[in-house]
Amino acid sequence: MPLIKVKTHAEGAVLPREEQLAWKIASMAAANRRAEPEVVEMIGNRILDNAAVALAAINREPVRHARLLALGYPHPREGARLFGLPSDRSFHCEWAALANGVAVRELDMHDTYLAADYSHPADNIPGILAVAQQAGCGGGDLMLGLLTGYETQMALVSGICLHEHKIDHVAHLAPGVAAGIGSMLALPVEQIFQAINQSVHLACATRQSRKGDITSWKAYAPAQANKIAIEAVARARLGERSPSPIYEGGDAVIAWMLGGPEREYSVPLPAPGEPLRAILRSYTKEHSAEYQAQALIDLGFALHQRRLELEKVREVVIRTSHHTHYVIGTGSKDPQKMDPDASRETLDHSAMYILAVAWEDGAWHHVHSYTPERAHRPSTVRLWRQIRTEEVAEWTAAYHATNPDEKKFGAEVVVVMADGTRISERLDNPNAHYLGKKPFSRPDYVRKLRVLSEGLAAEGEIARFVGLVERLPELSPAQVRQLNPVVMAGQVEDAQSDRVGLF
Repeated sequence: MPLIKVKTHAEGAVLPREEQLAWKIASMAAANRRAEPEVVEMIGNRILDNAAVALAAINREPVRHARLLALGYPHPREGARLFGLPSDRSFHCEWAALANGVAVRELDMHDTYLAADYSHPADNIPGILAVAQQAGCGGGDLMLGLLTGYETQMALVSGICLHEHKIDHVAHLAPGVAAGIGSMLALPVEQIFQAINQSVHLACATRQSRKGDITSWKAYAPAQANKIAIEAVARARLGERSPSPIYEGGDAVIAWMLGGPEREYSVPLPAPGEPLRAILRSYTKEHSAEYQAQALIDLGFALHQRRLELEKVREVVIRTSHHTHYVIGTGSKDPQKMDPDASRETLDHSAMYILAVAWEDGAWHHVHSYTPERAHRPSTVRLWRQIRTEEVAEWTAAYHATNPDEKKFGAEVVVVMADGTRISERLDNPNAHYLGKKPFSRPDYVRKLRVLSEGLAAEGEIARFVGLVERLPELSPAQVRQLNPVVMAGQVEDAQSDRVGLF
């Protein structure tokens, strides 16, 4: 796969479009017209996964509020659908993308890809699917759009670090959605290029949404990036142009946001016509928590099986990577990560809390593990505050390995008992990871959907939805519009509300 060198071009020089990263992404997107069988299978898995986590979150407050915004924009003909609502109701695609995107992201339980930066590539799906439904695309075109979205975002995440410069990771998502829509609609390179430029220009925001008091904006940020990308495509299709070179310009993102004019990046981007396979290197979450916490939950289960006397634990050290230590560990120096009154969004980014609960309970639940009562349990608070993280060079090197099959997202947990006894548990990758002990396959995704939709969607509805996903490449436009599972009557709060949006 070619490595595209990207840096700020000389002041006063003209960088031809063909040499710009955005043009190369657009060229790849325009050339994407086929998908390999194992890739088709994984696209279906990701659609199932998104539906599962969206249904589980459907009545959480941020999701309800996003839905209220979308309810104010019904589409007069065939628009996009909202998760959970009957398919005879349709909405403008950019607002459906926002509402569905918040639902998918709210529980932090869908897929992940970690490389030079962080990402949840399935965040591409709400926007691309919403446009497919409104534009009348069939399953084959939708599939190509999702494949391009994944490939674009994961290439950028592999080559350009955003968090080093305190830029939120959705700056790589928006161009992925724009490129994906371009593939799906078979747009010319010029239009995709302009849409990518605008998407990058508008999607750069700081990482404060993931620091300190983490709020519901963590769920809204990727949804907003989808909305930005959809509007960028609409503008580009009218013939409007956007700022460029968006990466390489003297006043563009590399020069002023990503390290300065001397910084150079290498982005691994398939050549036009080369099969797109990045989606196979993404990995879902078995548990509702930040990805680096997945292995910690599995390690917590292993410690639970040891039946240690928790009141005799003196100290617990999580030996792990730079990311885990500084983002969700004690290296972050965020006091909220040790606070029982912290928000759910903060607790699911606290390695110490997560290990303590998984260890005590020997189980993990997307709701029960985060309740205020659970966080305030005295034994949990005691264990929680005995846990600290520590960066270890071995784990950091494995996290940054350039070969995806050599990456490790696990940790070693060392427990020191009151009598000095040391107990250690180690896991290289979460069990569900494609390199883990029990890699997820199609039956696991279907089971996850059934578990997370329990009490919300009837079994027949789940079977109908799974059946559509099984036939994804051959779906008609009418069937693509049925790709959002419907919950049982009365289960979606505010679905009939007169209170919509701002007005």
